[in-house]
Amino acid sequence: MTDSPPPDFQVLGIGNAIVDVLTQAEDSLLSELNLAKGAMTLIDANGANALYTRMGPGVECSGGSAANTVAGLASLGATTAYIGKVHDDQLGEVFRHDMKALDVHYDTVSGTDGAPTARCLIFVTPDAQRTMQTYLGACVDLGPEDIDPQLVGRAAVTYLEGYLWDPPRAKEAFVKAALSAHQAGRKVALSLSDAFCVDRHRESFLDLVKHHVDLLFANEDEIKSLFQVATFDEAMHLVPDHVEIAALTRGARGSVVWGQGEVHIMDAEAVDRVVDTTGAGDAYAAGFLYGFTRGDDLARCARIGGICSAEVISHYGARPETPLGALVARQLGSHHETA
Repeated sequence: MTDSPPPDFQVLGIGNAIVDVLTQAEDSLLSELNLAKGAMTLIDANGANALYTRMGPGVECSGGSAANTVAGLASLGATTAYIGKVHDDQLGEVFRHDMKALDVHYDTVSGTDGAPTARCLIFVTPDAQRTMQTYLGACVDLGPEDIDPQLVGRAAVTYLEGYLWDPPRAKEAFVKAALSAHQAGRKVALSLSDAFCVDRHRESFLDLVKHHVDLLFANEDEIKSLFQVATFDEAMHLVPDHVEIAALTRGARGSVVWGQGEVHIMDAEAVDRVVDTTGAGDAYAAGFLYGFTRGDDLARCARIGGICSAEVISHYGARPETPLGALVARQLGSHHETA
């Protein structure tokens, strides 16, 4: 990045533009509905309508993994941009308004034909696990024509959401974005998103990671799935052969970061009560990328990620309720205060 002009944005996120619907649910309801607890499962429009009628009172808010990360970065005071497809409908306008309200640069053209804006039905059980049923809707229409190489080149890091690897044309969009970023001397980050997503696309994910990704984000199950190994330690030994930097989250056991010839084992931040783990990984990535784009060492990046993740899991919903920039400044010192 040193040979490139200063970036206009610290991070550009590319992902599924989704409106989340969250509700509290008992395990018995998950069993009755035959839902895979703790996973993200893709459903069709009929499935989405049927499940929606079975949900209790809920909260609706803009979501999507990369969009949540961008929202976290904005809360930290970072300059951000986003690419994601919505339909020209009410939920699409809600999503666009929410991103603009965060001062995120977002100008992806809305779809006028085809499927409506995507939605994710999230069932949060008493143990704070989230079970997600996602109707991708307009997200599947994202293609390489939505990737502006000049916009990509204006961001220090382009952050790709693994969930978006499901729609076929999105793969082309990802590769175009990664090539554009590297041609501009920028970095590319990827979140594996979900172990079931990795299972569906293991070989193409491995190729993407090895040839196009500089920073990899994954949790313990996802990284084991990627390398088809039984233990986290086995996966850690394989990471250096595939990517420059890996930030691997382990829930209550914190995170492990490998890169620059170093391994950092980080404890989880203290939380009075875990309420909802929705968006924990997204928030961790936000904090890590915030530190990374400011030139922090990897251990400090992981610490910021942990602070952001701890805030998000302390309440319902995948986006911060406390301004993260002020929170990080209080916990790490005034030199991290946002500009």
